[in-house]
Amino acid sequence: MNDSQPRVTLLGAAGDVTGSAYLVETGSARLLVDFGLFQGSRECEEQNVLPEQLDAPRLDGVLLTHAHLDHTGRLPLLAKAGYQGPIYGTPATIELAALVLRDAAKVQLADLERKRRHNPGAAEKLEPLYTLEEVEDVLGRMRPVPYAEPVEVAAGVKARFVEAGHMLGSTSIQLEVAHPAGPRRIVFSGDLGPKGAPILRDFEPFRHADLVFLESTYGDRDHRPFAETIRQFEAIMQQAVTRRAKVLVPTFAIGRAQVILTILAAMFRSGRLRPVPVHLDSPMAIEATRIFQDHPELFDDEMTAMISKRPLEQDLKTLVLSASSEASRRINDLAGPLVVLAGSGMCNAGRILHHLKHNLASPDTSVVIVGYQGVGTVGRRLVDGEKEVRIFGEFIPVRAQVHTLGGFSAHAGQTDLLKWFEAVAGDRPKVVLTHGEDRSREPLAEKLRQRFGVRAILPRLGDVVSV
Repeated sequence: MNDSQPRVTLLGAAGDVTGSAYLVETGSARLLVDFGLFQGSRECEEQNVLPEQLDAPRLDGVLLTHAHLDHTGRLPLLAKAGYQGPIYGTPATIELAALVLRDAAKVQLADLERKRRHNPGAAEKLEPLYTLEEVEDVLGRMRPVPYAEPVEVAAGVKARFVEAGHMLGSTSIQLEVAHPAGPRRIVFSGDLGPKGAPILRDFEPFRHADLVFLESTYGDRDHRPFAETIRQFEAIMQQAVTRRAKVLVPTFAIGRAQVILTILAAMFRSGRLRPVPVHLDSPMAIEATRIFQDHPELFDDEMTAMISKRPLEQDLKTLVLSASSEASRRINDLAGPLVVLAGSGMCNAGRILHHLKHNLASPDTSVVIVGYQGVGTVGRRLVDGEKEVRIFGEFIPVRAQVHTLGGFSAHAGQTDLLKWFEAVAGDRPKVVLTHGEDRSREPLAEKLRQRFGVRAILPRLGDVVSV
């Protein structure tokens, strides 16, 4: 490799929204930015392997933008492959990554045991993707980094982590690579949150870059204004209370669950909605909520003001924490009105599938989709209006009311993505659109060309981009 040409190899999220991973190679260092799990269809999940070109023992470091599984979920494979180096992330990212990865290992083991029960012969030789021991090995290598301050992460490479506004602890990362002609700056947006979303501060863009990897999950459109989305959610809830309905909310345990709880608390506090039982049916969401409470320094001004008046717990006296599987099963015997927040957020696993199986056939059920639904998931099929979905091998008729509220997304829409890029546009950097399906990144590429005169690259898995 030419020492004067740092390069980045796409090892995930190239034409898709999961499996984020970037191998950065300079003349003196090899770094990995994120190493996420592919999620969705079976074909997609078959890509959860260690890429040959990675050569894990030769890595100098790993940098994490945030803790979501599609950005951290393959990290334990590095331990299996002999990686011994540091993994850098903000303190909140490290805490949440521990929660996410431990849960992932437990879920894999539970899935394997279920397969062995149902088909002992075929599943006899199967193994989980990784074990809890390998997760603990990875967690022991994590090193906290501060916001905004440059950190030397390898020979000739400094990294700066700044707020991305996507989830607690989330960041965009700028790598400054030493070069005889002056430093080369490679920027990874990570997942960017929408401006004005609750709880977290807005994203902070970088001002200089030579090469930018920009997420494009919603590069083709903007979300509904957040205030309008809250009004829509409130109307759904009021109608559900009147109908004495069950409201099922497939919820990402980290981020979305806490946003929905905060909104419900505000509705109860104001009197706009009569308090009803709210079942947080997710051990991971319960623990994530505790971690959120431990990091008020990351809250925005509105959230800080809200909790300064009185703790949210006083507005959420009807909150039921359902940690055990027995408590989760009992929810199906309860009459509405009630709200169930359960994972997984894309309805591709977890307790929400059990609730959907038991309740989708009832017209007295409301399903509220509050996040992105991957191709091939039950959630995507519900969003697409299918009248029947398959859950645990059984076809379930869809008679429930299904509502899609895109305004709750933790991802920036097109306008905010362009606003983030505008800060570096003066440098005329090379732009690479990742973490988005083609239907999202192609319109964003056209907007970037029209507004800033840059021609974005739309890479595929395994492509290499040079600075």
